[in-house]
This record gives sequence, structure tokens and C-alpha cells, in this order.
Amino acid sequence: MPTTSRATATTTSTSRRSSSSATSFAQRLERVRSRIADAGGDPQRITIVGAKPPTVDACRAAIDAGLTHLGENRAQELLAKAPEVDGVAWHFIGRLQTNKVRALASVVDLWETVDRADAVDEVARRAPGARVLVQVNISDEPQKGGCAVADAPVLVAQARDAGLVVAGLMGIAATGPPESARPAFRRLRHLADDLALVERSMGMSADLEVAVQEGATIVRVGTALFGARTSADFRTD
Repeated sequence: MPTTSRATATTTSTSRRSSSSATSFAQRLERVRSRIADAGGDPQRITIVGAKPPTVDACRAAIDAGLTHLGENRAQELLAKAPEVDGVAWHFIGRLQTNKVRALASVVDLWETVDRADAVDEVARRAPGARVLVQVNISDEPQKGGCAVADAPVLVAQARDAGLVVAGLMGIAATGPPESARPAFRRLRHLADDLALVERSMGMSADLEVAVQEGATIVRVGTALFGARTSADFRTD
């Protein structure tokens, strides 16, 4: 086959794969929206964050399907993917290390895991006026990030005093059956209400219905959109 023909065939094949990927993603996104609606939520008002997209191509498929928010929990993954795609707001959803904030400052649109005073100070220094969520440990599990529920009002006040825009709270329920997450999600909703905060980021692929029923305004959906993630997925092309 002549070189030009091979190049044309390769381009056509790649285009077909990209189109198929976008179509497949659109179907999965529609299923997530249907789950939100079936749980009593409004898919147009609840922000769906595509969590931990495995590749840049997956990011592009998500954007082509109409998803406008993506989230990463690893700084290096976010820094590799963000320059390769346009038209999307990036959420940082992993444990926030202060030594990573400077590099992330120019690409993060919403910091979801601000959970202690030094993180507040570093985000305020590197990204003045940034939008943040205060992460609260609603499961009372020491291995999970988040400030104690009792400490949340003080941390919210500190973040505001530092010039950050505190949009709401974020929480992760304990692993288990979806219904077991309800008390934790309700706890986060009541705390947000008490602090007059609008955004409640809670719920993932397995328990998003319960989260929606308990007042989630942001859901972080990975597996239901991108499939289960493996070690081989930590790449950028």
C-alpha cells in the first residue's frame, strides 16, 4: 500500500475509533443522567464530574459528549492532561499536598479537598481568590481525608479570611452498600445548610442515587463513565 494510502487509512481508522468512543461515552453519560433523574434530581442542575479519566482520549470523548467538568486525584495526571484538552473545568479531588499547589494553581478550577489550615494558606498564596470546597471527614475514618465535622466552621472561616471563595463542602462516605452512605451524606447536607453553603460534593458511581436524594449538587462519577481504572490507565495518550 502506498504511503499516502496507509496514512489515509490510519487517519480514517483513528477517526472511527474516536467517533465510536464518543458515542459510547455519550450513552454512559445519558445513563448517569437517567439515574440522577430517577433519584429525584435534576441532571441539568447537578454537576457531573467525570472523575479520573484514564487517558487524554477519554477526556476528549467526554467533552465531545457534552461533559464540562472533569476531576483528577493525582497532580501529575492532571498536569499532563489539562494542556491537551479545552472546554472543560478541572476539579482537583485527591488528597491535597501543599508542595503540589504551585504547579496546579493555573489549571484547577475547583479545589475540592481543602481540609486543613496549611492547605488553605498555600492555595490562597498560589491561587488568590480560588473557588474551593472544604472537605469534611463524614465517615469518621482516619484513612480518609477531610477535617472533623466540628472543625469545619472554623476552617470555612479561615478560608474566607484568606480570600478564597468557599463554594461548599465535599465528603466521601465509608465503603459499603449504597444505603449505608445515607447518614453521612445527610450529615454533610445539614452542615452545609448550617454554614449557608450551596455546593455539596458527595456521591460516586455506586452511591450517587443516595447522594442525590440527600441533596448533592456535585457528583464525582468515574467507573460508571470511564470503566474500572487499572494501573495501566495511568498514561496520557
